[in-house]
Amino acid sequence: MSDRGDAEQPDVSLLPYRPCVGLMILNQDGLIFAGRRLDGGGESPAWQMPQGGIDPGEAPLEAGLRELREETGLAPEHVEVLGETRDWVKYDVPLALIGKLWGGRYRGQTQKWFALRLTAPDSAVNIETEDPEFCEWRWMAADALIEAIVPFKRDIYRSVLGEFAPLREPS
Repeated sequence: MSDRGDAEQPDVSLLPYRPCVGLMILNQDGLIFAGRRLDGGGESPAWQMPQGGIDPGEAPLEAGLRELREETGLAPEHVEVLGETRDWVKYDVPLALIGKLWGGRYRGQTQKWFALRLTAPDSAVNIETEDPEFCEWRWMAADALIEAIVPFKRDIYRSVLGEFAPLREPS
């Protein structure tokens, strides 16, 4: 027994991944919607594309359209679904965050991503939702988005943006 008061660290490899969806929303110029997280302060603001958990019994696209409304105020009639990732992609959160996110129940997320094109005017976006996730939003080029995302999500963003590259052409 340690007299230092150290708590036994759980074996992170035994924790599951949280099922989640991600949304790459494109405008007519091929730029990508990015929101600055309300909880991502500090020296470097945290930007990301909309994403969120899949509720029990919910299909991935259904969850994506729910998250679309919850995080951007957009309804399904404001977007056109362009495609989805072939496979689920996953990432691990840094060890320091495991106990702070999702009650320590997950090691990271496994995500199904959808590419959407905004068919409504920008004024349809309303991030002042019932439970806001973002404090501001903007359209970003892919390379700028990669730089703005938290480092532990960069590989997954590169993968998703790479797979969706043909869809990012201006319409």
